[in-house]
Amino acid sequence: MCRLLGYVAARPTSVAEVLGTEGLSTFTALTAVHGDGWGAAWHEPGHGLRCSSSPAMATLDPTYADLTARALGRAGMLHLRWAIGGLAVTAENTHPFRDGEYAFAHNGHVSPIDRLEKLLTDETRAQLRGDTDSERYFRFVLQCIAEEGDEEIGVTTALGILMDEFPESSLNALMLTSTRMFAVHINSRAPSPARALRKLFEMEADIPARHQTEYFAMDYRVTPDAVHVISSGLDQEGWTPVPEDTAAMIDLETRLVRRLDPKHESP
Repeated sequence: MCRLLGYVAARPTSVAEVLGTEGLSTFTALTAVHGDGWGAAWHEPGHGLRCSSSPAMATLDPTYADLTARALGRAGMLHLRWAIGGLAVTAENTHPFRDGEYAFAHNGHVSPIDRLEKLLTDETRAQLRGDTDSERYFRFVLQCIAEEGDEEIGVTTALGILMDEFPESSLNALMLTSTRMFAVHINSRAPSPARALRKLFEMEADIPARHQTEYFAMDYRVTPDAVHVISSGLDQEGWTPVPEDTAAMIDLETRLVRRLDPKHESP
């Protein structure tokens, strides 16, 4: 379970600029829940995709403060991790996962993991480094892209299969490629982790905004020069809820947003 932030802008932009000083402080404070590591990916001019991640809590890592303050590129993502289900807090399990010009971060739990892994070919399975469902989700998406020979078709195909196989799981994710950002908000049958949240706080009033009832909600914001998407918890004005069970593709050059249509058989 995690928090996500993604942005596609007309010029190099920092996370601090996207959220504002108060917004970044609020987002970072979500480490009260999501304190099991953090990671970022961005397109750096002249250098392509770059990633930085750590299993340390973001508030204790000076690299987090440095990177969120700097205008790293025109497109990027930020991830705060909450490790549940007994998954280890290690570098190998920290998002975003990267393969070449692809970076991927997930908010949810696709279960059972062994069933998810069975969707992978032997060649794909050999590339796994950690033990999370999220990495297997990422590898399955890349597998489908390779099989289809097209990013958009591959992502759409992968999501349709996963919606059929794991209808009660959250597939919320961001994936950054050399030309696009994919934003996935598919979770309508996934329950909020209310019981696990209550164990972390003495008083329910201290639980971050919307976490008990809309944990998997995502919001978006379109400005004249940028597109932003974020998980629930910021609770600022100016954001619009992402429609239920949708996925979109954002062109990094034009910032044009296109909705994807995952085909699945479940009613």
